[in-house]
Amino acid sequence: MLKIGVFGCGAIGGEICRAIDNGQIEAELYAIYDRHDESLNRVKSSLENFDPQIMEIVEMVREVDLVVECASQQAVYEVVPTALHAKCDVMVVSVGAFADTQLLEMTENIAREKNCRIYVPSGAICGIDGLISASAAGLHSVTLTTEKPPGGLRGAPFVLENNIDIDSITGRTVLFEGSATEAVQAFPANVNVAATLSLAGIGFDNTRVRIVVNPALTRNIHEIAVEGEFGRFTSRVENVPSPTNPKTSYLAPLSVISTLKKLTQSFNVGT
Repeated sequence: MLKIGVFGCGAIGGEICRAIDNGQIEAELYAIYDRHDESLNRVKSSLENFDPQIMEIVEMVREVDLVVECASQQAVYEVVPTALHAKCDVMVVSVGAFADTQLLEMTENIAREKNCRIYVPSGAICGIDGLISASAAGLHSVTLTTEKPPGGLRGAPFVLENNIDIDSITGRTVLFEGSATEAVQAFPANVNVAATLSLAGIGFDNTRVRIVVNPALTRNIHEIAVEGEFGRFTSRVENVPSPTNPKTSYLAPLSVISTLKKLTQSFNVGT
């Protein structure tokens, strides 16, 4: 049975732990870690079948088959290289960190050298399978429009640096337009979607991102428009925010759970 360690026990990490615990994922929840004791205690108290050990990443990678990073972009810099050097596979949720091309190149090289795998779930969007398929023939453009209620964007670096009073906005307002490279720095907690699209498609510099705040919304909306040699497709998903973190779409942890299930199943469907 696959032994899994979960690094980060917030909204997404907690959902993953419970999915393993209740049997949705046929694996062993061997270890967990979070720098906040209350998060660790909350997750451990919600489990019925597993009693995972609390381990720092250096110890965790020696004991498990796969580490699932659910902490932060900053944590990726430590978690991913440490796992790969220990010949441990890793799944990355805070995929915005890979906008750093040096980090991306370094981790790809280590994974190749150590014969390990880096997994990136689709996250809070639909259409990654089509994007990957279309990229085989060449892509012309990829555009993402993310629209959220104020609570989903509050505290973002772009909002703070530009002194935007996000709670005073009364109508649909475009806050940001630029490349995915710029977007993941401006809204690091919000645009892992942009990073995933960039990795699957035409890269961070060429993927266009628009961030919109809309006080009338109760859901997070992601719209994707892709054009290439294959033709054109659009995708729109209206996500319910996570009950424990409004910055996270509920589909994001479900995507991680689905990816983990694929790793433990012998029959898989989709690109």
